[in-house]
Amino acid sequence: MKLPENLIQKLENRKQNNSLRKLPSFNNLVDFSSNDYIGFSKSESVFRQSHHYLIENEIIQNGATGSRLISGNHSLYQIAESFIMQFHEAESALIFNSGYDANAGFFSAVPQRNDIILYDELSHASIRDGIVMSNAKSYKFNHNDFEDLERLILKFPDTNIYIVTETVFSMDGDSPNLEELVQLSEKYNCYLVVDEAHTLGVFGEKGEGLMQNLKLHNRIFARIMTFGKGLGCHGAVVLGSLELKEYLVNFARSFIYTTGLSPHSVATILVAYQHLEIEKETIDKLRQNIVLFNQQKNLFGLKPMFVRSKSAIQSAIIPGNENVKRIAQQLQDKGFDVKAILSPTVPEGQERLRFCIHSYNTEEEISQILELLGDFVF
Repeated sequence: MKLPENLIQKLENRKQNNSLRKLPSFNNLVDFSSNDYIGFSKSESVFRQSHHYLIENEIIQNGATGSRLISGNHSLYQIAESFIMQFHEAESALIFNSGYDANAGFFSAVPQRNDIILYDELSHASIRDGIVMSNAKSYKFNHNDFEDLERLILKFPDTNIYIVTETVFSMDGDSPNLEELVQLSEKYNCYLVVDEAHTLGVFGEKGEGLMQNLKLHNRIFARIMTFGKGLGCHGAVVLGSLELKEYLVNFARSFIYTTGLSPHSVATILVAYQHLEIEKETIDKLRQNIVLFNQQKNLFGLKPMFVRSKSAIQSAIIPGNENVKRIAQQLQDKGFDVKAILSPTVPEGQERLRFCIHSYNTEEEISQILELLGDFVF
């Protein structure tokens, strides 16, 4: 049966705008595109230890599929959540199947009909989708603009207000002034929720994330950590109070009505967290590479085209879908895997090359890719 005509037209519009998405094929190019910041997804040690952990503790025999509220809550969940809770100095931890599930479950369930959600205009799609499913009213504030945020807060006195932001934004790689944001939320008794998808494994002495690194984690309502980036595995966790965990178990539909992760997936999460405590050299190497990337883009005169960032995400603005795709292809032809981010994923005129820095990128690779970028752009 053919696709309905209105859907075919939407695909045709994407083709005409040169913005049609396609699944990428596997390649052996130098990785400047994945979110595997410290290489855990390809770690043989993490893989082997996860497997051995299951065998040694006879968890495979005890595992069962199903919702965690029925048959899927195998013993490894409690072990992993307890470890994560202590690692992040949180009162509770609740594992979700993915970052998308965590954000959708949290924001659709926690803010209520008479509450207000104020979210950064560049918040991730998973946050926005969760907000759409909420009964609360929502308003966006200008990116990292706390004067605009305060203006909105003052419109809703005597109201439960949830402020939502990210500690590192996925497309720009920048961060808000988190100390100022915490102070603002405390001033008006707001509930501050932060998505730390791109800080786990990157910031902090043992990769614990930006809020914890800044000693602000005990002054906010909730943190959402995603494992598919820095930990290189599937899943996510919501950190907060014991009451928040109990509430999510009862009302977060993306938690309740889905099959829990397999024992092997949860073992991988646990072992990856354990590795964060012993992989300080790897985390330090990532930080050195981020510093080097920033130094080299200055050296090659590329700084003006980049969004200011001290994170592992570095974005070079190259307006126009056709332009940015062309330069991405030129870099790929030279052996470097860099992805073009097109509109409508980002606003028209803000199309970009998104460079992801890793602990395993060499100094030569970083210098070479930026030199090539300069040759192709200028």
